[in-house]
Amino acid sequence: MERKSILSILLVLVIIMALFTGCQPAPAEEPTEVSEETPEQPVEAAAEPADEPYTGEPLQIYAAYGGLEEIAQKFESETGIPVEMLSMSSGEVLSRMRAEAGRALGDVWFGGGIDSFMVAAEEGLLHPYQSPEAISIEDRFKDQEGYWTGVSIVLVTFVVNKPLAEELGVDIPRTWESLTDPAYQGEVSMPNPGISGTAYTAIASMIQMRGEVAGWEYLDVLDQNIPYYAERGSEPPQQASLGEVLVGISPDGINSLREGYPVEVVYPEDGTPWWHSPVAIIEGTQNLEAAQKFVDWVLTEEGQAFLAEVSPRPSTRPNVPLPEDVPTLDELNLVDYDFAWAAQERDRIVEEWTQRYTQ
Repeated sequence: MERKSILSILLVLVIIMALFTGCQPAPAEEPTEVSEETPEQPVEAAAEPADEPYTGEPLQIYAAYGGLEEIAQKFESETGIPVEMLSMSSGEVLSRMRAEAGRALGDVWFGGGIDSFMVAAEEGLLHPYQSPEAISIEDRFKDQEGYWTGVSIVLVTFVVNKPLAEELGVDIPRTWESLTDPAYQGEVSMPNPGISGTAYTAIASMIQMRGEVAGWEYLDVLDQNIPYYAERGSEPPQQASLGEVLVGISPDGINSLREGYPVEVVYPEDGTPWWHSPVAIIEGTQNLEAAQKFVDWVLTEEGQAFLAEVSPRPSTRPNVPLPEDVPTLDELNLVDYDFAWAAQERDRIVEEWTQRYTQ
């Protein structure tokens, strides 16, 4: 064979072997060992956008509730919304809202007599709002159209100064009937029902319990033991706590006990008047979103538990943990109270009361 032919054959063989070798898969890479001294870094979740800070005007709240300073601070710390609490009785709030109708200066009405809230709703002074938290509130404690929602249960009680009872040599009164005893002449303090939800609920309860004629006859006798009618609902328990009078008709007796005053809180055995203290948004508010947030907050379980700490009352929301000094409703003889009637008759009853006892 010629030399040239042999070289050609060898070249072809070399090319074939090179092609065969190039088709073989590359050897697998060895797995990279993770050093025990260098832990894997966790993957960070994408940050959620933070709520924008509140930049609006402070929320203006007309309030008839205990612990207002603590409530305002707690709400602001949790929401960033500043609050200005204006303490007023139910009658004062209703009068102010009537005067401000169409140019509301307030945003929220918090606490007070339910009858006044019903009247305000009828007069178009409240803005309806169905809070998502209201689903947990019993129907009997809220307006079905969302004009108001009950926050807590207020109990009308006697705050009795025990040392003064001993000094006067009298028993601690435990019923409305016993409160008319001449032994208590000049020793009973009660607010004016024209401005106090507590007092109006008390006199309306007497009329409902006894009937129109007998109810007014009872109030005539009770009037003999009342030296004057206080202009603020907070005055009677303060007077009783300080021993200025024996009995203060009040919804806030537990606060006097907590402050260390020598008093006993009596839940009248022949009928404890009560109402659910609501929250509502004022029609015409210029701060609607912040107002809605306040309503939501006071109706949450956490908000309700906090309210019971600073203003000891039973809650309208079930299963809220309450302080030990707050009674449960099944322990009490609650008046079978017609709230709709009390609201409809409010102006008439207050006018009759005024003519009888303040002329």
